[in-house]
Amino acid sequence: MANASAPDGRTRDRVAQLLLERGAATAAELGAELGLSPAAIRKHLDAMLAERLVEVRERPQRGPRGRGRPAKTFVLTAEAREGFPHFYDGIATAALRWIAEHGGPEAVGAFAAAQVAPLEERCRAVLRSAGEDPIARAEALAEALTAEGYAANATAIASGGQLCQHHCPVAHVAAEFPQLCDAETAVISRLIGTHVQRLATIAHGDGVCTTHIPGPAREKPAITVRTG
Repeated sequence: MANASAPDGRTRDRVAQLLLERGAATAAELGAELGLSPAAIRKHLDAMLAERLVEVRERPQRGPRGRGRPAKTFVLTAEAREGFPHFYDGIATAALRWIAEHGGPEAVGAFAAAQVAPLEERCRAVLRSAGEDPIARAEALAEALTAEGYAANATAIASGGQLCQHHCPVAHVAAEFPQLCDAETAVISRLIGTHVQRLATIAHGDGVCTTHIPGPAREKPAITVRTG
């Protein structure tokens, strides 16, 4: 990806790969992961900013805002993502436009479902020993998707779980044809065994494809009514 000569080029490739896997990271986090001093990581990030390979965003604040400025994080730009493998190119977009013109949105949806069917079968085979817990299945699915090139991870959160995909091999096509994202979300739902909600997608300009997995329903405590 990087145009700089080695060793700077290799280091920037490592920075880009790390941002691809994490979605976003601070300069301190990147430096710690790569064993670079603050000055060294800043030099690489400044160069990548100048080449429009990364951009700066504020890290979302969770809980009460403390003192000081919000943490600045770095994310890959769309141009940088083009340096990673994509399975679809311009001819795929042209083909889908033809399908949409002659068959309508339903035909595009059917095509999208057919495209993700082999991926679903491969992942289903991996999930056979994952049990029934949705979060455990999401973790197993993240490993399977990573093996497929999606750089995925799953985490438990207060409301259930979250599956993040840091690379989308069809992002450019899905930006025009969201049926591809819809088909993939349906696959995730079937594999995990529960309804899921897509919160963000790389195709729509987000840094990560994020899918929320609701936790198990909790029984409300019984209310005792006293009489007399």
